Amino acid sequence: MLRTLLTGGAAAAVATATIAASWASSADAVVRTSGPVFDPNNFVAVVDNPYFPLPVGRTLVYSGIKDGQTQRDTVTITSQSKVILGVTATVVSDVADHDGTLLEKTSDWYAQDKQGNVWYLGEDTVAYLSHGKTDTSGSWEAGVKGAVPGIVMEANPQIPDAYRQEYLAGEAEDTAWVVDRGGTVSVPYGKVRNVLTTLEATRLEPGAYDQKIYGPGIGIVVEQSLTGDVENAKLESVSGP
Repeated sequence: MLRTLLTGGAAAAVATATIAASWASSADAVVRTSGPVFDPNNFVAVVDNPYFPLPVGRTLVYSGIKDGQTQRDTVTITSQSKVILGVTATVVSDVADHDGTLLEKTSDWYAQDKQGNVWYLGEDTVAYLSHGKTDTSGSWEAGVKGAVPGIVMEANPQIPDAYRQEYLAGEAEDTAWVVDRGGTVSVPYGKVRNVLTTLEATRLEPGAYDQKIYGPGIGIVVEQSLTGDVENAKLESVSGP
């Protein structure tokens, strides 16, 4: 469905926003009443979900545009871990730069339950602003100040599943909706087949919608805005296991 919408220019953007708005009005009720239950005794040591694998030592590089300038993101699955709410989470480093100038540095924390769902347990993020200033407002940790874990990838994602990815009131309220399965996408890394597509929204930015495309055995291969300013990131390379 979304593959078709993305090829239609301005009309497609309007159609996408209309569909997204309709979904967003009911998605919160869906994620409140359904989905897996967080149980600290129900987790495994590795994250090997087909659409969100985190093999230690892998590095993924993305290139794209954000805030009107080119940006490169280097994502590294580290050997580090962090215990959150009794669960040992994998630490993933995400460093963004523009022509060598550091823009943002983030440590994300993920863990997988026995059913194969990948949980998002928080992030420690620093945005580097002009004149030496920094911004850490996007940081949150499950169990701290009312923040709760979210699902970043389901064990068996199906259309039209909706799930909350993160939750800290006023800071982190992203929700995702599975909108397409199958098909092929071309990125600098190459052609990726049998992809999974999700739509994302947050109540903190009404009317703003993003699309993410996941490749089996890889994870995110494309991330792009569907409304507002042009923002995108496409997979450029993968190294390591």
